[in-house]
Amino acid sequence: MKENTRRTEPHVISPTTRPRGPSRFEWRVVDIPRDMTRSDARALLTGHAEYGQWELARSVTYLGGARRVWLRRRTIHVMRTDAA
Repeated sequence: MKENTRRTEPHVISPTTRPRGPSRFEWRVVDIPRDMTRSDARALLTGHAEYGQWELARSVTYLGGARRVWLRRRTIHVMRTDAA
């Protein structure tokens, strides 16, 4: 039986804010497939942290080996000031 050698890419869900009220964080969910090596997953998350200013909020490893990671970063809400 031939083993599937095709590597799947992680699925990144676009950044969102929580629906209820103003949030202090922006969230991104990354689904990491089970065939991705641990070092590749670490490199992926390190890239998000270094270049996108994301931090790890939560991670879950499922029974089949797939992983889901929640990343967050602070948002800055700027209040408009009127010049009088």
